[in-house]
Amino acid sequence: MKIAVINGSPKGKYSITLQTVLYLERKFPEHTFEILHAGQRIKALEKDFREAVQLMESSDAILFSYPVYTFLCPSQLHRFISLLKKSDVCLDGKFVTQISTSKHFYDVTAHKYIEENVLDLGMRYVLGLSADMEDLLTEKGRREAEQFFERFLWAVKENIAESRILGSEDFRPVEATLPLRGCDQRLSVKDVVIVTDNTDPSSNLGRMIKRFRMQLPYESRIVNIAEYPFAGGCLGCFRCAVSEKCVYKDGFDSFLRDNIQRADAIVYAFTVSDHSMGYRFKVYDDRNFCNGHRTVTVGMPVGYIVSGPYSDEHNLRTVIEARCDTGGNFLSGVATDESNPDLMIDQLAKSLSFALETGHTAPRTFWGVGGMKIFRDLIYQMRGMMRADHKFYKKQGIYDFPQKNRIASLKMYLVGMLLSNEKILSKMGNKMNEGMLAPYRKMFLKMDREIADGKQK
Repeated sequence: MKIAVINGSPKGKYSITLQTVLYLERKFPEHTFEILHAGQRIKALEKDFREAVQLMESSDAILFSYPVYTFLCPSQLHRFISLLKKSDVCLDGKFVTQISTSKHFYDVTAHKYIEENVLDLGMRYVLGLSADMEDLLTEKGRREAEQFFERFLWAVKENIAESRILGSEDFRPVEATLPLRGCDQRLSVKDVVIVTDNTDPSSNLGRMIKRFRMQLPYESRIVNIAEYPFAGGCLGCFRCAVSEKCVYKDGFDSFLRDNIQRADAIVYAFTVSDHSMGYRFKVYDDRNFCNGHRTVTVGMPVGYIVSGPYSDEHNLRTVIEARCDTGGNFLSGVATDESNPDLMIDQLAKSLSFALETGHTAPRTFWGVGGMKIFRDLIYQMRGMMRADHKFYKKQGIYDFPQKNRIASLKMYLVGMLLSNEKILSKMGNKMNEGMLAPYRKMFLKMDREIADGKQK
């Protein structure tokens, strides 16, 4: 086969992910791999996309290769996909798969994003390979890469692939209306920033934003990233890992910290595009890497105003919810124009106000706990390079390695010994359960005494 490799890394030939493709090229010489450095050459492709169309249409199969950036692929590849879907390319029935490298921090959402978009183009998708950055340097990693490609070739031969699931293509937004008068009472001063890429104030998203601002009992301001002069998407150069400054000279790192991250709450407003928040927001998200892996907005409530069929976008919803969970942000709500935008906007305004007034937060779930454990181990291992992240993780107590809690480990050894002895177990009865509940009963007794003392006073 002739396989078109779409290299989405902004590093071009220096991409770590691309090395797996080059390895497969050597292991399977009967197939031809033609590489388009789409991520590195995205500015040129924006001006003339014909090269990409010709390569993909003339190939028997397509392979996307990229590193995972902030839950999805790099913004450069994101832009390539949006250009691809707007072009007159015909890829119907072509087989496609993907290879990514990362530390497995939400590689699942990145792969699902690629899958959803290639299925939109009528392509036949085969499950891809998500590898660790160093996997190819190990025997196990090389074997897994070969097995992945062998499975891909088998799927093509047997004509086995994921088929397209039709969504709500006939989506009609419900128009938001403006109240006759806004919120009568303004509460204590809080800084609420609305980050959007909306360019049409008269659009439904524009009306949704305006209604939210009228119903919110705080002053708010808008930061329109469509107007920001981004020099480009994140290059993955890691220059900011030590200096905390971006290699670009467009000033976005300072703008982000001074105009957005110092707010008391952030509300994001966007229109669903290509199963995402859109290309401009992807540039914004990737450029947030000037903060490294630091959860600098932890505790800040967040909300979303969305125009489009949000309920159909399971992967996008996962990204939004998981991002809040990992960042330690309370998700105050997502208001959409699917059914009753006025009600949802009003509820979002109330929920965000409640979080601001009470300092409400929510405990992390698997998404947040699992994500931070990946970052914890990554930053500790790379602390010599990612100095700013390391300093932050030490200060925030994120280095909670369980193996260092020797007392807890010793207790578990003792419990294990007890559970392995049938004679002791038969004599204990419910004593073990009683022992497990003892700390809770002690806490309740203390509460009861405090309540009793309060009644007497």
